[in-house]
Amino acid sequence: MTNSWATFGADLHLETTGAAGLRAGLMDALRDAVRTGRLAPGTRLPSSRNLAADLGIARNTVADAYAELVAEGWLTARQGSGTRVAQRAEPRRPAPRVPPVRPVRARSAHNLMPGTPDLSSFPRAEWLKATRRALTVAPNDAFGYGDPRGRVELRTALAGYLARARGVYADPERIVVCAGFVQALKLLGSVLRKRRIREVAVESYGLDVHWRLLADAGLHMPCLTVDGDGARTGELAALRGAGAVLLTPAHQFPTGTPLHPDRRAAVVDWARATGGLILEDDYDGEFRYDRQPVGALQGLDPERVVHLGTTSKSLAPGLRLGWMVLPESLMREMTDAKGFSDWSSSALEQLTLAEFIESGAYDRHVRAMRLRYRRRRDELVAVLAQRAPSIRVSGIAAGLHAVLELPEGGEASALRAAAWQGLAVEGLSRFRHPDAEPGRDALVIGYGTPTDSAWAGALDALVRVLA
Repeated sequence: MTNSWATFGADLHLETTGAAGLRAGLMDALRDAVRTGRLAPGTRLPSSRNLAADLGIARNTVADAYAELVAEGWLTARQGSGTRVAQRAEPRRPAPRVPPVRPVRARSAHNLMPGTPDLSSFPRAEWLKATRRALTVAPNDAFGYGDPRGRVELRTALAGYLARARGVYADPERIVVCAGFVQALKLLGSVLRKRRIREVAVESYGLDVHWRLLADAGLHMPCLTVDGDGARTGELAALRGAGAVLLTPAHQFPTGTPLHPDRRAAVVDWARATGGLILEDDYDGEFRYDRQPVGALQGLDPERVVHLGTTSKSLAPGLRLGWMVLPESLMREMTDAKGFSDWSSSALEQLTLAEFIESGAYDRHVRAMRLRYRRRRDELVAVLAQRAPSIRVSGIAAGLHAVLELPEGGEASALRAAAWQGLAVEGLSRFRHPDAEPGRDALVIGYGTPTDSAWAGALDALVRVLA
């Protein structure tokens, strides 16, 4: 039986001209590959038999070329180690011409930036167990192109979990799995624009990356004032062009207030009266420490609310797993948009998350992290009360961040002091909408970000800044 070039050995791409003979052409091609750095020092080359079969030439020709290049110092050959590229100096390459970039924030000794969980607490062992179990029972079609909505196993697991834990009406047929909130919002923006919607109202405090995504879709973003009861949803009535509104009702980001029940009812009434849509960002809804988490807004009217969730706060943003629970009227358009964007998310991560949820590991992890973050917030409040009593912590006991109220004009000076202390923090003004009225001075402290070993040092640095 004739051996095919594709059945054995490591692949090695060489361009031989053959103009000076087979052996000389092979040697020139190998020298060029080493000289340009395409074959790095230490790279193991195919055996003479395998390379000869790949190139369709005699084995002796390859063996002689290898031997001569060894003699020249380009290659090395040792019994049991094969033929490798010699450990010679890396080739000098011209520096690529790149456009200048803005300087980035220097690495800080202490990190209290909001928006990230304690990544050191990712449940590696349990996740690995879930991956193994999911792979063991995965059907063969799981490794095909799949359904743009996502694997049915995950959509089914999410439907049960969201109904039980967040009060969401979540039929698996109305869930679309996506690569986190950013992709979900990007897809929604394109669909809303195709529906001839021109404006999406947003809260006067939020993330500028979300506003940019909506702007990139060609949408305008009038803002709703945020106060101690959340966004003033009554202002929607005056926004004649708004066809949708983006809200963080369970825990407004970043001010930390929940949407008042009257305002929850008012925004649902607005959506029903105008045919508008509510985009509910439930980014950390599971993390409430003083009482049971308030249920999702979507439960009030599943046909007018798009419920958006991710694993970015509960597990890790690097998983890139999120979901949209959609009104029936949006399913076809959103499925088409998802399929056009990237067809489907990674099947293995989806199957693993489904197993993680169904096994109860997700609930156990959320409860453990809820206890950890609650302790950190309690420590933050207690230390400030003792060492910086003039600083008030506002917002509810929830989520992974807290807002520290400062005297008028105190935000800029606190940020300068933080830089001197090597402490990475954000000021509240960083999250204010460009059209919003100037607001209060405050720091937004991400107490979920540090590892356990780094938490005490970060807290001490914060106190030095505020004192």
